[in-house]
Amino acid sequence: MIEILNPALLARARDTGALVAGILQTLKGRSTAGTNLLDIDRWTEAMIVEAGALSCYVDYEPSFGRGPFGRHICTAVNDAVLHGRPYDRALADGDLLTLDLAVSRDGVAADAAISFVVGESKPPESLAMIRATERALAAGIAAAGPGARIGDVSHAIGTVLSEAGYQVNTQFGGHGIGSTMHQDPHVPNTGRPGRGYVLRPGLMLALEPWVMADTADLVVDADGWTLRSATGCRTAHSEHTIAVTDYGAEILTLPKQAQP
Repeated sequence: MIEILNPALLARARDTGALVAGILQTLKGRSTAGTNLLDIDRWTEAMIVEAGALSCYVDYEPSFGRGPFGRHICTAVNDAVLHGRPYDRALADGDLLTLDLAVSRDGVAADAAISFVVGESKPPESLAMIRATERALAAGIAAAGPGARIGDVSHAIGTVLSEAGYQVNTQFGGHGIGSTMHQDPHVPNTGRPGRGYVLRPGLMLALEPWVMADTADLVVDADGWTLRSATGCRTAHSEHTIAVTDYGAEILTLPKQAQP
């Protein structure tokens, strides 16, 4: 299903996007060495409930997972990259943490992810990988104007990732979003320009470049959810929800301090 949102729904989407961005920034500030992943999940639940919203993950039960997910946020550490299910683990100085959050409020969902290094130790390779996903995300957003095609967005993302020296996995990528978290169209993190669905004003997309330092292969944890690099290397993941407008793409999950 591909949804095209009217102006009233897009206004709600902006509110949901701002909520997601705010929660992620609060969690980033609280995530220090010694923080337990289960505490991050509890903090997330409290903020979502206080906002009168719902996590899209608690009852999430797709065919590829061992559902329901049963947590409020995805927490992926070091070699984990996607669908990191929070468990009893304390963060250490220098850990690379990805927080991926999708929330629904007033019938509209928004989805975003941030990667950052915890504590004082900042491994240069980890910072470079995070920056590569952020640059790829910016490139994908810049390509997502009305009349562009999905392939144009995928190509822009994949070009940045490949030029930075990373292999690109196409099993999981971006997606449409609206009344539900995951919708068509699928947005691979690499592709051929001029191909695929034509973007229209009112379309919402969650774009999410992610990479692993030295592989494109994933393995699944015993929890049936957490996806890790097959080699044990570190990973990074950046994501925004955007709305296609008459003039380009509007980022709905941009933190307030980063807004123009």
